[in-house]
Amino acid sequence: MTSSTDGSTALPDGVRLQKVLASAGVASRRVSEDLITAGRVRVNGEVVRELGRRIDPETDKVSVDNVAVQLDTTKRYVMLNKPVGIVSSLADQHGRPDLSEYTSQYEERLFNVGRLDAETSGLLILTNDGELAHVLAHPSFGVMKTYIARVEGRVAPQAIARLTKGVELDDGPIAADKARLLDSSASSSLVEVTLHSGRNRIVRRMLEEVGHPVVELVRRQFGPLHLGSLKAGELRDLSREELGALLTLSRAAKAPKNDDGAATAPAGEAVDAKPARAATGSTSSPAKGRKARA
Repeated sequence: MTSSTDGSTALPDGVRLQKVLASAGVASRRVSEDLITAGRVRVNGEVVRELGRRIDPETDKVSVDNVAVQLDTTKRYVMLNKPVGIVSSLADQHGRPDLSEYTSQYEERLFNVGRLDAETSGLLILTNDGELAHVLAHPSFGVMKTYIARVEGRVAPQAIARLTKGVELDDGPIAADKARLLDSSASSSLVEVTLHSGRNRIVRRMLEEVGHPVVELVRRQFGPLHLGSLKAGELRDLSREELGALLTLSRAAKAPKNDDGAATAPAGEAVDAKPARAATGSTSSPAKGRKARA
């Protein structure tokens, strides 16, 4: 306790770290104390071992085992497998089916992170965390997205090579970060494309440029998140591990860079932080049956 000028007593500033961790759902207070004394907890990038440490949950960045922890329990993060035919808008001016069908199920005012065009299905994040949404959606941060496309015709190795080497489109050149052929027949092929570009309908335009128009397109992965077995039209809250991986990616993306372009330690994480791996799912075929669109 500390004494104020009028003789009353006041609690020291901040909240005890173990209480903050317990409130965030990391572990019980007792187990959180064990994590702290074991040196597994960082506050603003520095290891904290003192059980008496107090922090400000609104400003301090906390990580456990180099995985970011969300201390603001008012934030919500939902994964949706957007079906074909749904517009990536919360209120479509033309009256088409939109995301309000899904966001209306939650008390929080959720919005979509980026977009998928109406004909594309797959992984879309809904959240009320504007800061995280900015990092995930803005192409300058380079968050990777992976798509599975069923395309017309038999895709040759030369076409896959063109995707990664780069093609010239009306709005400039573009190259996939990765591309591979998953399956092929005389009439159609299955292609996986990974890229960080956020340009409008970019995957469809790239594949058409190499001679293989898209028949069906699904986004299977967004950053560390995988669609897994989530069916079209279904949604769920992110697991704590998935959220930790997403927040770790976000903090690393915003971290200052040194002279050679490498990230320095972001607030709350170590530079070599390895996010918790989210549940993976099969990418063998498109799902049957949302600021950039695929």
